[in-house]
Amino acid sequence: MTREEILDSLKEIVLTIKPKLDVSKVTMDSALVKDLGIDSLSMLLLSLAIENKYGFQFDPDVQFNSIGDVVSYIEKI
Repeated sequence: MTREEILDSLKEIVLTIKPKLDVSKVTMDSALVKDLGIDSLSMLLLSLAIENKYGFQFDPDVQFNSIGDVVSYIEKI
């Protein structure tokens, strides 16, 4: 799966959590909290949705600041 394919699937997942979000704001550089308004509950839902989609569990010690961080993590699994 390419970075762009992962990004596109993350856009879909983010939109299920934040349906009013402008999808054009979801880029590799988008900060999860600052740019996308992901709060703690949204982060939990986002994490669960990503884990379900890709069939893995996030390492609890890893922290993500941007969509690009999540894409890089998914690329490594």
